[in-house]
Amino acid sequence: MGNDSDNHYHFQNLQESYMTFNQVFEHIATFMRSQPTGNHRLIVGTDSQVHPKKTIFITGIVIRNKGKGVWACIRKVIIPRKMTHLHERMSYEMSLSEEIVSLFTEEKKKQLINIVLPHIYQGASFKMEGHIDIGAGTKNKTRKFVNEMVNRMEAIGVEPKIKPDAFVASSYANRYTK
Repeated sequence: MGNDSDNHYHFQNLQESYMTFNQVFEHIATFMRSQPTGNHRLIVGTDSQVHPKKTIFITGIVIRNKGKGVWACIRKVIIPRKMTHLHERMSYEMSLSEEIVSLFTEEKKKQLINIVLPHIYQGASFKMEGHIDIGAGTKNKTRKFVNEMVNRMEAIGVEPKIKPDAFVASSYANRYTK
């Protein structure tokens, strides 16, 4: 990944306000190296909020070592109009998640896997999940899009999670859309 495309993406968290994707990747790798025997999940998820004159989309990237902590950041995208059609918004959320997942090239995923690989017999693991801010419940307006969005996530080789298990989209990213 060259500098031009890396500079197209800007990420932030509570510690840093302007990170490139390569810096995000290094934070993730450093986090994993600090406990290479952990159960690491790399999670990407997007949520949105319609405001009077814009729609804010937040994509969260979270590396989680179960029971041992997390490192996380967000990417904010603002569309300068109200996106009132639910399917359009859900589809755009998915596109933003797919875009970030695509930055984790096979080479980059291999680098992360190689951190835990020497420790798999001690229980170390690594997997990638895509958290989709939709639910299958009968009262959920997004339920009719579940199959479409789950299929899109599976098509890019990422394990999909929907509500209530999609906490990166429905909780972490959600808090920054307000």
